[in-house]
Amino acid sequence: MSAATTPPGAGPQGLVPPPDAVAPARHPDAPAPGELLGAHYDQCFGCGQSQPHGLHLAARAGEGVSVTAEFTVRPAHQGAPGLAHGGVLVSALDETLGSLNWLLRTIAVTGRLETDFLRPVPVGATLHLSARCTAVAGRKIYSTAEGRTGGPDGPVAVRADALFIQVKLDHFTAHGRPEEIKAAMADPDQLKVARAFEVNP
Repeated sequence: MSAATTPPGAGPQGLVPPPDAVAPARHPDAPAPGELLGAHYDQCFGCGQSQPHGLHLAARAGEGVSVTAEFTVRPAHQGAPGLAHGGVLVSALDETLGSLNWLLRTIAVTGRLETDFLRPVPVGATLHLSARCTAVAGRKIYSTAEGRTGGPDGPVAVRADALFIQVKLDHFTAHGRPEEIKAAMADPDQLKVARAFEVNP
């Protein structure tokens, strides 16, 4: 049973919002529902198009604070012969959950992520992902996601509950490799500079 279906107070420590948590609020400048979010950084393993073996995950804004996304499992993503590696599936869930921060217009990183694997996902399958923010408490952002095979209404193969923590830009500049930080910040497109540091690194 995941934290999303566990009664309050009975779920995994850290994934149940506290009593003073509030409903998430979509930022007025967030992309419109249906709008493709695009890669936040071209070198990101999850969404970057410059990573040859990355997920190339494409997220789209949904209603409220929700997103949908898709990625197709390629041979480079397999663990057992012909099946997606579990860590790759977790990465897809994490990337989708991280995209929610674009709708909140905040910088946040993954603090905790708990995943349930329900069905194998074969190479060649497209994983249809959806995520929504469920609550905010101070710097803590609570969210949940699931991935389905065979279409957006197909059987659930993986699901996750997450806690993201809001951080300042210096979280990245103090800990990232200087050459990548410098290259990202030198981009003349200031929107790309801002987006590079918006979601889980």
